[in-house]
Amino acid sequence: MRRFILPLAIAIIGLILFGQGAYIHAKALLAQVLLERAFAQSIATGHPVKPWRWADTWPVARIEVKRLHASTIALAGSSGQALAFGPGHVEQTVDAGEPGVAVYSAHRDTHFRFLKDVTIGDEIDVTRSDGKIFRYLADRSAVVHFDQSGIDPLTNRYELVLSTCWPFDALTSGPERYLLHATMIGPDSNPFETDSSRPESGS
Repeated sequence: MRRFILPLAIAIIGLILFGQGAYIHAKALLAQVLLERAFAQSIATGHPVKPWRWADTWPVARIEVKRLHASTIALAGSSGQALAFGPGHVEQTVDAGEPGVAVYSAHRDTHFRFLKDVTIGDEIDVTRSDGKIFRYLADRSAVVHFDQSGIDPLTNRYELVLSTCWPFDALTSGPERYLLHATMIGPDSNPFETDSSRPESGS
């Protein structure tokens, strides 16, 4: 009888963990439906709209990589509670479309899971809650320690960074972060210019 106890216990633990994982993914999917609705209302009214009555955050942007058919609604702030429902616009970073670095962070196993499939040269569209759309071109990526991002908050260029935990297939959180960097595309700009003011492409 004892020889069956350990396998049974392992199976039960596995089911519990699977159930927790399924719950997290279900919550993330449901939240995005509510966030899409609130985001559409924000664009229509010109005012922030909370996705549910007790929310302490609200939608601020839609991030899309059309080549991958990936789309996610980002929230104001990057607290743990906000990141449970969507990517967060990191505090004290500029809005998309403004000079500086707009930084959005999310979990690697839910809302930023698509980052592992983004390649250099992919276009990333960011729609703000005022309806304005800005297009960026992914030009490099890096794996960094969480407190050594290398992001220059004083730059006057128009940049975007999407951040998530690394490695993508890890089961627990670690100190490393994956950063995808992109530069805004304008009618007179070329993100792959080879002058000293442009970063070199890389991974």
